[in-house]
Amino acid sequence: MASKGKGSHAAPRPGISRRAAVALGGVAVVAGGVAVARGVLGGADKAGGSAGEKSGGTDGGSASKRGGSKAATSATGEKAVARKVASLTLEQKVAQMFFPRPEALTGMGQVTAAGDTTRKAFANIPVGGMCYFAQNLQSESQARQMLSASNQISLAYDVCKKIAGYLVPLGFNLDFAPDADIVNGTSQTMAKRSFGTTADAVAPMVESAVRGFLDGGIMCCAKHFPGIGGAQGDSETEAITTDKTLDQLRQEELVPFERAIAAGVPMVMVGHISCPKVTGDSAPASLSRAIVTDVLRDELGFGGIIITDSLGMGAVAGLHKARDLAVAAIQAGVDMLLMTPDLAASYQGVLNAVKAGTITEERIDESVTRIVRAKLALRG
Repeated sequence: MASKGKGSHAAPRPGISRRAAVALGGVAVVAGGVAVARGVLGGADKAGGSAGEKSGGTDGGSASKRGGSKAATSATGEKAVARKVASLTLEQKVAQMFFPRPEALTGMGQVTAAGDTTRKAFANIPVGGMCYFAQNLQSESQARQMLSASNQISLAYDVCKKIAGYLVPLGFNLDFAPDADIVNGTSQTMAKRSFGTTADAVAPMVESAVRGFLDGGIMCCAKHFPGIGGAQGDSETEAITTDKTLDQLRQEELVPFERAIAAGVPMVMVGHISCPKVTGDSAPASLSRAIVTDVLRDELGFGGIIITDSLGMGAVAGLHKARDLAVAAIQAGVDMLLMTPDLAASYQGVLNAVKAGTITEERIDESVTRIVRAKLALRG
């Protein structure tokens, strides 16, 4: 993301949410969105940098699966993907699976633009993406919250396509939206972010939003699988649980995700909600193979990128040490790891797990193939 330098900037808009923007090792996103960085793929990349760095301060799948990028699915495209994955070292492949804040990558305080520190940090750990927040976006020319609260399906398409039209010229190429949660419980945690209270209301809006983003030339991400809108509490600070069975989830919570997948959504974010009547234990969905692989990947047939919600959230805090947290998510079937609490420790933990045989390099290749496929699709 380009910056005008370290001079004065307009203050962030009051409406910009805390989850304001993100960037993917070559991709960028705003308004609950993301950015993807392509540096490791050999292309020039202006996103994912961090200039205005201050010390201290604040802190894919196979073509037979549905969803994921529509490009790079021909024999020629798949060969290009395979060649690129084969050209990467183990360290580069593991790095592609991490999605930290720029501050975590650089070890600096508030990051507002690109500089040598970021370039050196990226050379050391060429992460798959970086997640930007309101503190990183200091002017309305960089970030604007444009989502509408309207419940009109056609407007959802138009608004999301307009968001894409605003973000793409800025260098952003992924938006962590739409929210596919259904607010069907007593908690109002997701009320301002959800499209409604029933699958009938939410599913068509999610599908329309996905089509709008994709037609606008930007990646998008349906969240928070398998649906956290009905859970009491906030996974930002505490563990959350649903008592629903898998059959009950199929009738409501999973429907918007099915519609998103059918529309070609390239990425799905898994939430930290525990589903004991589905999994038989209290593990959060983001760390559960029963949810990530058995339901999302196999039952729903999703072939795109699966990313965790932030691994720095309270719902997963204390479950594992940083070096083991990423390993647990990968073993569940996740492709990308959003904002691990300690990037260096988690990165080394995955490398150690591969070297010890806990995770095979072939398993790493499966995820990196999906990531590379999506990034090559962005390049046309």
